[in-house]
Amino acid sequence: MDFNKYAVGIVIKRLRQQKKMSQDLLSGLAGIARSHLSMIENGKKQANFETICRIANALEIPPHVIVKNIEDEIKRNEENNK
Repeated sequence: MDFNKYAVGIVIKRLRQQKKMSQDLLSGLAGIARSHLSMIENGKKQANFETICRIANALEIPPHVIVKNIEDEIKRNEENNK
C-alpha cells in the first residue's frame, strides 16, 4: 500500500463534516492554521503524525481511527484503479 496524501485529506474532511465542524473550528481546536488544514484536506500538504493526532483530539476520536480510515480509503482507491 502506497501512502496517498489525497486519501488523508478526504478522510479528514469527511470526519470533520460528519462532526458538522467548520475548518475554522477544527483548526482552532487542533491548534493549526486554517490554511494548513485546508491544504491537507485538498491534498496539497502532507500531514505528519503530530498533526493527525492534534486533529484526532479536536475531533474527539483516537488517532488510530483516522489512520484506519486512511488505510481503507487508499485500498478503495487502489481497487477502483485496477
